[in-house]
Order: sequence, then structure tokens, then C-alpha cells
Amino acid sequence: MKFLNQLVTEIVEAWKHDEKFMDYVHKVENIVSKILSIALIIVILVSLYDLVLVLSTDLFTTEPVGFFSKTIIEIFGLFLNILIALELLENITAYLRKHILQVELVVVTALIAIARKIIIFDPKEYEKNDLIALAVASLALSASYWLIRRINDKS
Repeated sequence: MKFLNQLVTEIVEAWKHDEKFMDYVHKVENIVSKILSIALIIVILVSLYDLVLVLSTDLFTTEPVGFFSKTIIEIFGLFLNILIALELLENITAYLRKHILQVELVVVTALIAIARKIIIFDPKEYEKNDLIALAVASLALSASYWLIRRINDKS
């Protein structure tokens, strides 16, 4: 309880001074980023375990039709999920290193996510408008990435 009272007192004091308050905000951002990193590492490890389990089951224990009992598209989806999670982890660690959000990394992550959706797109399950929306999003993100790269190369 004494710790909590001291913390509240420090925050009230920091509220009066912008620089001190920003130090607290910075500390909270770091703590949240580290917690997100740890949570994402756990998600990546569990996803990797799931991928290994699916592959080993399909390759060694079931009698597949063809080579895999699951469609190759579903397996690619699992791979791409891990890749997207790794990109998200890279975004968080880049933030922890430089304390800035790198827009280029965010756009690349979004492009990978859109590519994943396009790769695993099932035309029987979705309408044509959904594919058109993915194409427009892909085009917009590609243009954004090109602009960002062009600006970064000039500076």
C-alpha cells in the first residue's frame, strides 16, 4: 500500500512538470512493448509447434490423398501466420530500439498479411467483391511502400 501511495504521489508531481511526466509515459511504453514482445514470442512458439504438429501428422501418421491430407494452401497459411507474427515482433523490437514506429515495417507487415489472404483465398467461400477489395488494398499498400522507400532513399 505504501508503494501505491508513493507511486500516486510521484505521478501527481510529474503531472505538474511536462518533462517528468513524459519520462513516466516513456517508461510505461517500454513496459507495454516488452510485455507485447513476450506475448508475441509465446504466440510464435505455439504457432510453430502447431505447424510442426500438422506437418508431422500429415506426413507420418495419416494416409493422405496426394502428399498432404490438408490442402497445401492451409499449410502455407500456417507458415505465413508465423511470418506475420515475426514481422510484428520486428516492429515491436524496432520500436524498443529506436523509440519510433517504423512505417515501412508496418506497411510490409500489412502487405504480408494481404498476401496471405490472397494466397489462401477460397473463391467458394467468399464473393468476388472480397477479392477485389484485397486487390485494392494490395495496390494501395504497394503504392504506400513504394512512396516510403522512395522518400527513405532520398534522405
